Amino acid sequence: MDTKTIDALFTPDTLQQLFPRERSDEFFEALFGDAGEGAYDIELAYHNTDDKSMNLELRLHERPGCCLVCNLTQGLPQVFTRHPVINVAGVVEAVEGLLAGQARCREWSLGRTEQRRKELHVIPLTIKLDR
Repeated sequence: MDTKTIDALFTPDTLQQLFPRERSDEFFEALFGDAGEGAYDIELAYHNTDDKSMNLELRLHERPGCCLVCNLTQGLPQVFTRHPVINVAGVVEAVEGLLAGQARCREWSLGRTEQRRKELHVIPLTIKLDR
């Protein structure tokens, strides 16, 4: 599967299916016992693909009336790596299914949290590919 085909495959609808909006509320329900306590909504976004890896992002969007500050988000890559509701391993498994045998997801990692704007922080998700 070439890069352009992969680019075309990961549409906003596909990404929404891989990581539904409701997962943010489920995460905060598990964490705090109340989904309303969460300061952000999590969205899966496609960034790009090259010959060796696919790059996605977990985008943290500040919720109205909340404050998305660095001290809330810096430790999240470690939390998200193993949290069963976020289920990054399951997302990567579903990505591999979409690649339909044309590429395999060898390993994955979450990068450091990046603040793009006050109301948007991003956690890079890099998936190493075997073609």
